[in-house]
Amino acid sequence: MSFFQMQPAVAILKTFTSAEAFVSWLETDEQTGFILLLDIQLPGKTGVESLPKIKMLLPDLDVIILTTFEETDMIFKALSAGACSYVSKRSSLQKIKEAVEVVAQGGSYMSPAIARKIADFYAPKKHHQLSDRQLEIVKGIVNGKSYKMIANDLFISLDTVRSHIKNIYNTLEINSKAELIRKSYDNEL
Repeated sequence: MSFFQMQPAVAILKTFTSAEAFVSWLETDEQTGFILLLDIQLPGKTGVESLPKIKMLLPDLDVIILTTFEETDMIFKALSAGACSYVSKRSSLQKIKEAVEVVAQGGSYMSPAIARKIADFYAPKKHHQLSDRQLEIVKGIVNGKSYKMIANDLFISLDTVRSHIKNIYNTLEINSKAELIRKSYDNEL
């Protein structure tokens, strides 16, 4: 707080200990033209749970999520709920100030680690290289065949099927048929 109080370009309007307290203040006060720094982990409703109500009351409000949560699903929940920026609490105070300045100028700011997670999410997924024989075995499993049925269909021994299964699991870094079937349906093979 004291860091921001010493910044001429930044004025702290008010602080709240919960999202509900902030929403209550919004409902009774006519303040506009500010940027909200919002933590996800708050007592009562989380910051993300409160965002739809906040955005309903002030649709043009710019919201910067400031949090320790860096999981991809949480990032997308916050952005989908109306946040324009997502900053890690591990960022320096200077970077947090930079985020406020970028948003004040109409931009959006993401901590580098957060931006990387978003980029990785949209990047083409790495496909694992399975041999033609391994793909035939996967097809048999996806079609509900037993290892013995697959062995008979491919004219190979049951031990060879088991060996291929072990290699498939290692290549795909999985441990179960369910994961193998999911990867197959998600076109990750």
